[in-house]
Amino acid sequence: MKQVLQQARTGEVNVVEVPTPKLLPGCVLVRIAASLVSAGTERASSEFASKNLFQKAKARPDLVHEVLNKVRRDGIFSTLNAVNSRLDQPTALGYSSAGTVVGVGEGVADISVGDSVACAGAGYAVHAEFACVPRLLVAKIPSADVLLEEAAFTTVGAVALHGIRTAEAKLGDTVAVIGLGLLGQLTVQLLKAAGCKVIGFDLVEQRSALALQMGADAASASVLTFRELCGRGMDAVIITAETPSSDPVNLAGEIARDRAIVVAVGTVGMDIDRPIYYGKELDFRISRSYGPGRYDSAYEQKGRDYPIGYVRWTETRNMEAFLGLLEQRKLDLKSLITHRFPIDRAKSAYELITGKAGEASLGVLITYSEQAEQVHRLELVSHGATHASEKSVAVGMLGAGSFAISTLLPAMKQIARVKFVGLCSATGSHANHAAEKFGFQYCATEEEEILADPAVNTVVIATRHNLHANQVLAALAANKHVFCEKPLCLAEEDLGAIVSTFAKSSRCNLMLGLNRRFAPMTVQMKDFVTKINEPLMLHYRINAGYIPADHWVNDPEQGGGRILGEVCHFVDLLTFFAGALPIEVQTRNVANSGQYSGENVAISLTFANGSLGTITYVASGDKSYSKERIEVFGGGAVAVLEDFRRLEFSRDGRKQIHKSRWRQDKGHRSEWEAFATALCDGKDSPIPFAEIVSTTLATIRAVDSHASGKSMAVDAAGFIRDHSHTQRSDS
Repeated sequence: MKQVLQQARTGEVNVVEVPTPKLLPGCVLVRIAASLVSAGTERASSEFASKNLFQKAKARPDLVHEVLNKVRRDGIFSTLNAVNSRLDQPTALGYSSAGTVVGVGEGVADISVGDSVACAGAGYAVHAEFACVPRLLVAKIPSADVLLEEAAFTTVGAVALHGIRTAEAKLGDTVAVIGLGLLGQLTVQLLKAAGCKVIGFDLVEQRSALALQMGADAASASVLTFRELCGRGMDAVIITAETPSSDPVNLAGEIARDRAIVVAVGTVGMDIDRPIYYGKELDFRISRSYGPGRYDSAYEQKGRDYPIGYVRWTETRNMEAFLGLLEQRKLDLKSLITHRFPIDRAKSAYELITGKAGEASLGVLITYSEQAEQVHRLELVSHGATHASEKSVAVGMLGAGSFAISTLLPAMKQIARVKFVGLCSATGSHANHAAEKFGFQYCATEEEEILADPAVNTVVIATRHNLHANQVLAALAANKHVFCEKPLCLAEEDLGAIVSTFAKSSRCNLMLGLNRRFAPMTVQMKDFVTKINEPLMLHYRINAGYIPADHWVNDPEQGGGRILGEVCHFVDLLTFFAGALPIEVQTRNVANSGQYSGENVAISLTFANGSLGTITYVASGDKSYSKERIEVFGGGAVAVLEDFRRLEFSRDGRKQIHKSRWRQDKGHRSEWEAFATALCDGKDSPIPFAEIVSTTLATIRAVDSHASGKSMAVDAAGFIRDHSHTQRSDS
C-alpha cells in the first residue's frame, strides 16, 4: 500500500510502498477514502523536521540536555549512534481520516466490516491506503448523507468541539474566536450551531470574510475594529491561532469581560500580561486535543471507555457529536476544502501548507483509490528458492522498534555468517524502513510469513514483552532456532510451556538476549573473579531513571513492569559472576510516594555456592549520573565495573584500571558472534538453557516476593524436570 512518510533528518516527504498493517486485537482495519492534512500541527512538524541539526537543537534545548547527559554516561560514539538512529527513522504523518472498515479485530463487537467510519490519532489515522485504528479512536458515520471527505475533518472538528466545551460556551453567549484558519472556521460554525453570537478575528482579510460566510455575526482583520466589535466584553474567548507570539493571549484578555473564560486551543505563546488577567479575574484554560481519553493509553489502546455518567464528552463521543452535526447539515465543510491531492501527489500537499507553493490553502485533503489492495508482504530483493544453510544464520526478524533498529540489528549486521531474510512488524512503515536499512529480502506485517519461510532458520524476537512467550513457542514449533530479546516471558505458566516445548525440539537452539555477560569488560572481570576460591559478595546498582507510570513497560499486560522487563539482565550477570544458579530471592521496595510504579527495589539473591548478591534498582535518581555499577568482593580482592566503560581491579593493595573513553560496549556484537558460531558449528546456545530458565524464574519469583514480602525459593533444575517430558543434553 502507499503511505506518506517524512524523514526526521531532512523533513523530506515521500510516498512509499509499505505492507498493509496487521489487524490487531481491539482495532479495526480501515480502507481510507480521504485524510485531512493539518495546516497547523503537520505544518509545524514539517517545519521542525526541515531544520538542520543546529536549528533543531536551538528549538529543543531539552533534547540537547538529554544528549549531553548520554555523552557523559555512555561515550560520544554510542551517543552519536543513538542520535543518528533516531534521525534515520521516518515519521508517519496524519491524524484525521475516514474510510470503510475491511477488518474487525478481536474484542470489537459494535463495528462491522463495511461500516463507514471516521478515524483519529497520530500514528493511527495516518495518510495511507489502509490504517489499523483502535476502537475508541474510531467513530461510526451515522448515515450515507455524510460524505467520507467531510468525515475526514472529524478529528479537527472534535478538537474545536472540545475547545468550546472547555470554554463553557452556552446558548446566548457572545464568544470571540481569535485565529480563523481551519480550526477557527470550524469553531465559528460549531458555536453558531450551539446558539452563540460569534465575533471572529484574523490578520488575513480573506479568512475574516470567510468566517462571515460561515455564519459569524461579525469579523475583522483589524485589531482596532475587532476591539470595537467586542464592545462590553466577551463571555468567552477561544484562541485557535498558531504562533509563538503571546499577542493573541493578551488580546483575548483585553476583549474579555470580567471573570470570562479564555481558552487556548491553538499553539500560542503564553507570556500572559498579568495586570490584564488579574484586573478582570479571568479564567485562562488550555484545551487538550479532542477530549478526555486523549493520551490515556488505557483508553486509546486498550479500549477502556469512561462511564458516560462521569465523563459525558470523551474524545470518541466528541467525534460522534461532530458527525451528528454533519448529518444534520449544521456545518458547511465543502466551502472549507480548497485542495484535493491523490496520494501519489501528497508531497505537493505539504509544499502547499508550508508555503513553498506560494498559494493560500485551508482544507487540504489527500484522496485514495477504492481499488487499493491489501498486501502483507513486500519483496525488496528477489531471493528465488533460497533455503537456509547450516553454515549461516538465516534470520527472520519479529519486531522493528527503536532498540532493534538502534542496537540489535547494527550488531547483527557485523556478523558475517548472519544473513537477513525477512522482517515482520505489525506496522508496515516500521517493517519497510528497517528492512530497507539493513538489507532484508522482504518485509511483512504477518508473523506467519516468517515462521513458514523455509529460507529462515533462526527467528529473532524483538517485540513487546507480552508477545515473547507465544512467539517463542510458535518459532520452536516451526523448528526454528530462536533468539529472544529479554524477557523470555512474563508468567511462570508461560515459562513452563517454553521448557516443555524446548525439551521436544531437539534440533533447535534457544538464546535469550542477555548481552551484558558478553561485554569485553565483563569477560575481563569474570577472568579476575574466577581465581577467587570462595563464595562472593556481589552488588549491582542500577540508576535506571524515571519513566511515566503509563509507559508500556510499566503496563502489567504489555511490559510486565520493570522488574520482569529489565532486572533479568542483572540477575543473569550476577549469576555469571557467581558461577552458580540462584536458589532464593527476596525483594524489598522503598515506600512509594505515588510517582513511581514499584520499581525502587532492593533484590537479594542467594546462590547455590554460598555467594550472595544484591541488586539495587532505582528509578528515583538523576539520570545524568552513572547508570550501572557492579562490585564483586572475595578472597581479598575487589572488582568494580562502571557503565561498561571503566573497570577496576584491586588485590593486595595493587590496582589495575581499564577505561574506554569514547564508546560503551555492552556486548551486543560479541553476543551475536557467540550465538552465530554456536549455530553454525552445531553447538549448544552460549548461555546454557538451565541458566536462561533460572534467570527467568528468579525474576518472576522476585516479582512474587515484591508482592508478598517473603523470600521465594528458586529451583531451576526442579522446574525444568517438572516441565520436561524429554530431557535434552543441554538442559
